[in-house]
Amino acid sequence: MEKIKLTVNGKEITADGGKSILEIARGADIEIPALCHDGRTEVYGSCGLCAVEIEGVSRLFRACSTYAADGMVIKTDTERVRKNRKVALELLLSDHTGDCKPPCSLACPAGTDCQGYARLIADGDYRGAWDLIREKIPFPASIGRVCPRPCEEACRRQLAEEPMAIADLKKFAGDYFGAASPPPKKASPPTGKKAAVIGGGPGGLSAAYYLRLKGHDVTVFDMMPEAGGMLRYGIPEYRLPKDILRRETDLIVQAGVNIKTGVKVGRDVTLGELRGQYDAVIVAVGAWNSTGLRCPGEGLGGVIGGIDFLRGVAENRPVSIGAKIAVIGGGNTAMDACRTAKRLGAKEVCVVYRRTRGEMPAEELEIAEAEEEGINFRYLAAPVEVIGENGKAKAIRLQIMELGEPDKSGRRAPVPIPGKEEILPIDTVISAIGQKPDLSGFEEIEKTGRGTVFADERTFATNLTGVFAVGDATNKGADIAVSAIGEGGKCAEIADAFLSGGDVFLKTPYLVKSEKTAADFADVAKRPRVKPKYRPAAQRARDFKEINETVSEEEARKEAARCLECGCGDYYGCKLIKYAGEYEVRPERFGGTARRHKVPEDDHPEIIRNPEKCILCGLCVRICDEVEGISALGFCGRGFDTVVKPAFDKRLRDTECNSCGKCAEACPTGAIMAKSALFNGQSAQHDL
Repeated sequence: MEKIKLTVNGKEITADGGKSILEIARGADIEIPALCHDGRTEVYGSCGLCAVEIEGVSRLFRACSTYAADGMVIKTDTERVRKNRKVALELLLSDHTGDCKPPCSLACPAGTDCQGYARLIADGDYRGAWDLIREKIPFPASIGRVCPRPCEEACRRQLAEEPMAIADLKKFAGDYFGAASPPPKKASPPTGKKAAVIGGGPGGLSAAYYLRLKGHDVTVFDMMPEAGGMLRYGIPEYRLPKDILRRETDLIVQAGVNIKTGVKVGRDVTLGELRGQYDAVIVAVGAWNSTGLRCPGEGLGGVIGGIDFLRGVAENRPVSIGAKIAVIGGGNTAMDACRTAKRLGAKEVCVVYRRTRGEMPAEELEIAEAEEEGINFRYLAAPVEVIGENGKAKAIRLQIMELGEPDKSGRRAPVPIPGKEEILPIDTVISAIGQKPDLSGFEEIEKTGRGTVFADERTFATNLTGVFAVGDATNKGADIAVSAIGEGGKCAEIADAFLSGGDVFLKTPYLVKSEKTAADFADVAKRPRVKPKYRPAAQRARDFKEINETVSEEEARKEAARCLECGCGDYYGCKLIKYAGEYEVRPERFGGTARRHKVPEDDHPEIIRNPEKCILCGLCVRICDEVEGISALGFCGRGFDTVVKPAFDKRLRDTECNSCGKCAEACPTGAIMAKSALFNGQSAQHDL
């Protein structure tokens, strides 16, 4: 065959004549995007993504249907070409509906694939579920116990009856192997780069673990006797047994992370020294100081911070609190403090909160458990003075409140009722209204107005080159553990890019999302949520043993099977969404009425069709016809109403379909999927 010479993006190529520009470019490892091309079928050219420039010609050409000629000079990635592809993608996406990722995963600060591990548990693949969770959370058993479950708040199953018990499934996967947990993922080959992580809490350990997997030499410096941060010293034993946390922390050490405990920056080593010894530094020191009551008498004996109180108990220090305890605050620390005080023998424990129960930021489950254990709650009251005697607190003067207009948090602001006060006798006051970081030793780092580390929200970078920061010590301050874990994982990506000399930023991926109502799930069969077994309240309030059991294998599989699988099963292989991220699309400008098509539930035993994701590329129709010689699928309707489906509204199972699966294999968007490949458990570059 005659040879031709052409130039593509400045690269001279010799190729056989009679081939398209697309074929020759791909043969030379030059990527030209295309959604409707498959070498097994005739050229179709419907997607328009493969447009290229040919020198000397004013218009653009489709690379899939344009044959290369000798002497051609082709450019595949000019500004004009990219704009054309962006518009083509936006037009395709304007009528592409569904959910790339499920709401549960989007609500998780760590971005865990909840749908994915639920499917794996339902299928009995517990190792796969454990591995998948640990791609984002190194502590599945620990976080499964303590997470406030933002994923469940977003779960669409509640539109049918109750949300999925996602945290309980995570706990099950984390507990399944027990002390015989599989070894951690093997790290990449050594890079020769060294990173220091200051702080061994959930954020710091996560950053260290994922950075280690990239092949870097990572050392964690933690001021406490044992790593774990607030999971170790702030979460009571009855919620998170420390042998569980220790087991998961040991896996991080097994991965090759070096942890040095009892080392405090500013006391044992300086930040400058660490910067001199390591190529990158991640600051994840947490928020270990309790916020004061900000009222007269807060310095009296018997007034203690919630974090200090919980830490003292965790360290087995003698704690004398007396019989009557008041806990000030309405968050999860307040719940941990009041329930811990009860277990230490306090006779009367009262939580004082300035708003109503409905406004409490604590997890509803924790509030209910505290009520069951005999904790009293005094709502619409705020301390204005701690009354003392001989230097020791003996009572609190409370200002009675009422709710006024909403404040900037969206909650109705508490307003004092003039002249209405109460005196509450106490032996100990525990202040659990907030926490803040101790940043002594970090004077060089820029701070926010609230006294936290200022870290760029996209790159986690501080004002010091090569120094990053995550977790409770940064920006808005203390948050839930899974938020710190999520930041730690993302920061590892950033620090890896910095150490590798790449671009130091995270790109937010474009995702297709949809809104659903209860009407969309009216036909879903009702299945009650599996609930773990709890120890009786009167019994559990007397000790620090774990308060509930891990669900059984049977219960876990039953609960996992309740998942509605809202996210696209082909997300990790979807070419459309991959290109959408690369070209930074904004399809809203082409918004309008989207097509809606319903497929019978019993359409096919092995194939799932979703026409609402179809971009009419025609690959499935052409594969079926040209490769298999079957016409199971075709284009029906005209214009905007065109849809790919069997003729005469047949079910796919009632056509000539031979279940070869080639249509699903070729589909670039997840509009047709094989049920056996609905979830592949793989992460993808466009998901970073």
